[in-house]
Amino acid sequence: MGRYVVRRLLQMIPVFIGATLLIFLMVNVMGDPIAGLCGERECDPATAAQLRKEFGLDKPVWQQYLTYMGNVFTGDFGTAFNGQPVTELMGSAFPVTIRLTVVAILFEIVIGVTLGVVTGLRRGRPVDTGVLLATLVVISVPTFVTGLLLQLLLGVEWGWIRPSVSPEAPFGELLLPGLVLASVSLAYVTRLTRTSIAENRRSDYVRTAIAKGLPRRRVITRHLLRNSLIPVVTFIGTDIGALMGGAIVTERIFNIHGVGYQLYQGILRQNTQTVVGFVTVLVLVFLLANLLVDLLYAVLDPRIRYV
Repeated sequence: MGRYVVRRLLQMIPVFIGATLLIFLMVNVMGDPIAGLCGERECDPATAAQLRKEFGLDKPVWQQYLTYMGNVFTGDFGTAFNGQPVTELMGSAFPVTIRLTVVAILFEIVIGVTLGVVTGLRRGRPVDTGVLLATLVVISVPTFVTGLLLQLLLGVEWGWIRPSVSPEAPFGELLLPGLVLASVSLAYVTRLTRTSIAENRRSDYVRTAIAKGLPRRRVITRHLLRNSLIPVVTFIGTDIGALMGGAIVTERIFNIHGVGYQLYQGILRQNTQTVVGFVTVLVLVFLLANLLVDLLYAVLDPRIRYV
């Protein structure tokens, strides 16, 4: 196991470099970031040259990337165009988005897996058909429609919640945004769990466990569910990074100043340092989440061994 983890960590290095290089090149072709620093009027040549020199934009792109990566390994993600270090923006944004992601993942696990098990064990029955139709509707409706509709009904019309989240963003206020963020993924988890449960229910090891006289609950939890969760864990593991990076719409709707909000502001203002810095951390989250998923395979399925 130890050698496998070391090997995977070494494999992450070229993936991390390639992903950050691609993001760096894509962000640098968005346009001239200096153009937006002088307001509505165009910067005079002297001011533009000074700003490019200050932010290192007068150097070739490859040299900018090498300088940036060298600073990243020392914990320096650069400075935003407003003079604030990117690490300070991360320090205020990532805790909020992490809390929002935790709420969304819990909704996926608790509701999605539960509905998937229930429908998988009752395949073809009315409850199965109803849940399948409901998940299809959730997948079909865009997230911004779901979020705005729930915000209007629960926050404005009925007054059950605050329409927007406070700057502190406590867990209690993140329940509805977390449900909106997790809605599409929750539907996929439900359908994926249902399919896996229905397929494994006909497996030999399940029939053997039933023939041995094991209690139904033990057959489901120890044998059927444990082996059926492998594809679900794969989906949820890769979905962690997607939820953190894809929360732009949800955070805009509920006025949450998290990673999505900072990415939106960075792209809107063509702030290269902010966008690349946040995406670099998200790439690390993706890589570590995938490693954690691979390690969980051995816990769920004893037949899987890493050497």
